[in-house]
Amino acid sequence: MSVVLKLVCIVTILAIVEFESVTSAGGGQCGKLSPDKLAIKLASCAQAAKVAKAAVPKTCCAQTKIIGRNPKCLCAVLFSPTAKRAGVIPKIAVTIPKRCNLPRRKGTKCGPYIVP
Repeated sequence: MSVVLKLVCIVTILAIVEFESVTSAGGGQCGKLSPDKLAIKLASCAQAAKVAKAAVPKTCCAQTKIIGRNPKCLCAVLFSPTAKRAGVIPKIAVTIPKRCNLPRRKGTKCGPYIVP
């Protein structure tokens, strides 16, 4: 395959991937933001989202507070493919707002879990 053809294939694939992320994020749980991209902002929560007794870093709590202003978005982020690839355990991750002493949002359902 020629170099030009390979380059065209790569550019086409990248355009499709970008289009998918833009269109799927347009009316999603997080508005125009992709839950996968927001999951990166919660990188400091990685250990706390895997181990229930792990300390939750202040940076994690700060980002959780910001994203958690929209509880449905926070749930989408915690259940995103990026979070899954990072080894996040949803049952533990949904406890982070409580562990950060953030205001409770009773009844916020996150998949099969309720955010305490």
